[in-house]
Amino acid sequence: MHDFMAILPLVATGAGAILVMLAAAFESFKKEGISILGIGLFAFAFFVQLTVESGAPITPYGSVFNGMLVTSTFTKGAGLIILACGFFSAIASQTYFTQNEGFVLEYYCMMLFAACGMLLMTMAAELITVFIALEIMSLAIYTLIASDRRSVLRSEAVLKYLMLGAFAGAFFVMGSVFIYAGAKSTKFADIGQVVAETGFLTNPALVGGSLLILVAFLFKAAAFPFHAWVVDVYDGAPVPVTGFMATAVKTAVFAVFANFLVINGQLQEGWVNYLFYISVLTMFVGNLIAIGQNSLKRMLAASGIVHTGYLIIALVAVNSEGFTGSTIIFYLAAYAASTLGIFAALSYLGGEGEKRNSFEDFNGLAKVRPYSAACIAIFLLSMAGIPPTAGFMGKFYIIAGAFQGGYISLGVLGIFSSILSMWYYLRLIIAMYFREPEEDFEVAEMTLAPLGTFVLALSVFAISFIPVVI
Repeated sequence: MHDFMAILPLVATGAGAILVMLAAAFESFKKEGISILGIGLFAFAFFVQLTVESGAPITPYGSVFNGMLVTSTFTKGAGLIILACGFFSAIASQTYFTQNEGFVLEYYCMMLFAACGMLLMTMAAELITVFIALEIMSLAIYTLIASDRRSVLRSEAVLKYLMLGAFAGAFFVMGSVFIYAGAKSTKFADIGQVVAETGFLTNPALVGGSLLILVAFLFKAAAFPFHAWVVDVYDGAPVPVTGFMATAVKTAVFAVFANFLVINGQLQEGWVNYLFYISVLTMFVGNLIAIGQNSLKRMLAASGIVHTGYLIIALVAVNSEGFTGSTIIFYLAAYAASTLGIFAALSYLGGEGEKRNSFEDFNGLAKVRPYSAACIAIFLLSMAGIPPTAGFMGKFYIIAGAFQGGYISLGVLGIFSSILSMWYYLRLIIAMYFREPEEDFEVAEMTLAPLGTFVLALSVFAISFIPVVI
């Protein structure tokens, strides 16, 4: 029964996706019905994930799956974030498509398939399973981005993501081949054992294979120097899809990234110096890109690059012995709540055709819609790392972990990066509160996104009270 409950969230999202796909074939199902079904399935999967026992890692149905899956407290936390991201993105989608074109009945099916792939990534304990999960997630995301086939902007975004994603997938497969050549296995446990026995740097196949796999992970996480695609793709995707990509995809990628690095301490130590410089460059290049943006979606995409840099700091300072990943999960939860909240607000404030997308478009929002402006301000302050928000606590744990691990210069650079990011976060707050309104910000009635925005604003404060062991 424990094994069944461990994989039930994965089964629920996969079966739910198939159910939505079958329901979409019937003309009696309209957009509203499919939306409620998709939201309900994400809520069900989330509560199922809550029932999964925390504690020591277990291998569900080890003989059947041959040890391909492992669940733990870390995978449970990552799964909860992914399913929460899916739930709130589905709510934002229900509102977004009341004002915008491009909705297809299979939309929520693709969201559930993407979530299924992400959950499989977090549980994967060997490289072939990771690749299958990565492709399930990626193919669903490609479809979500290009759901409106009549939009040139959507087509351009998915073409860029598809081409670069194909290269990342190829790097991952080739890396897996090299690792199999060096370790005679694709299982994380077996690879770790080989590294412990023979060493890491003395095995060229393992070094080359892990390098290619790290490149694939860094691409999916939008880290320097593989960040160039993220701004255009996020800008071209529908607002709810952008929020889903920025949060759920990042959670899944960093979950499997961390699981791969902690296979063996020598593996993590072999790449820690390179990850050090990648994290610094990712933070500061992301800040420079974000400062120059006038579009909110492009600014948020660039800020996502910066947050990737903070998460890489956690990977640099991670302790492979007794790994819990609590700092990474906390930061991902804080980042997801703030980012999803902003995109949920944009889904109903953006208007028809996303006509409100620049900083100037939100001048005076606080005088017309004070509650929405207050929620957006909370999200921005959290992303900037201002207390008492979850974003502040997340950055505190990340930087404290860097100091504790002996990476004092990296922690100091992280603090400086956070100060630099206030420029573009406070810019929107100034526009909302210190400028005169130029319109009345009419939005569609009877939608769920405003409620989701309010719940996420409360979550930004609630998450900050969760205890974390650094």
